[in-house]
Parts: sequence; structure tokens; C-alpha cells
Amino acid sequence: MVDTLIDTTDINPVLNEIMLAELAGVVRYTHYALVITGPNRLPLVAFMQEQADESLVHARQAGEILTGLGGHPTQGIADIEESHDHTIENILRESIGHERRALDLYRNLLALAEGDSIYLEEYARTQIGAEELHVIEMNKLL
Repeated sequence: MVDTLIDTTDINPVLNEIMLAELAGVVRYTHYALVITGPNRLPLVAFMQEQADESLVHARQAGEILTGLGGHPTQGIADIEESHDHTIENILRESIGHERRALDLYRNLLALAEGDSIYLEEYARTQIGAEELHVIEMNKLL
């Protein structure tokens, strides 16, 4: 049995949701990198590939924390909404929606961890900062 420092009853399900959302980001951004066309394709493909790589790192981080707290990660990914409209503007708007959902999950984790775990608080804050930066960058691309 894992000796946890905090009550993980509410935290572990959120960590699992974060992991699933980040894994969905890997698929989402890889898909976008494949379907982008037009004169700005190359820098946008590189940007989407970076987002996919970062999502995988984030999924692994959440999964490591989850299992370290005695949780069991779900095999799969979160649902991926897609309009099948592959214009750059729509891809960016869908991406912003994805990032905002991730922000909500990390903010939920922060609220659950506040006052109980400095490590989880700092982890959540760091991820919130990264997700906010993604939204800012994508807004600028629009």
C-alpha cells in the first residue's frame, strides 16, 4: 500500500483526467500537424508537433504523480471534439478550446491540493502557467 501524504480520494481522479486530456492533446496536435496546408504550413506544423510533444510530457508527469499517489491510470484518451474544418483559424480555435479545458482541470487540481500539498500546488500552478501561455500564443496566431 502506498503511504500518501494527503487524501487522494478527489485528487487522483483529477490527475487521471489530466493525463487523459493531455494524451488527447497528443492525438489532436499530431492530427493538426498532418492536415495543415497553405503557405504557412511549415512553421505551423512545427508548432503543432511541439504542442504534441509537450502534451505527451504533461501526460507522463500527471501519470507519474497519479501512480505515485497510489492511483491507477486509465488506458485511453479523453474525447476529442473536431469540426473537420481544417482552416488555420478553426484549428487554432479548437486548440484554444482544448487548452481551456486543460486549464480547468489544472485549476481544479490546484483547488483540491491547496493547503495540503505544496508539491501538487506548485505542479498545478506551473501547468496552469504553461496552458495560459499556450492560449496567449494561439490567440496571437489568430
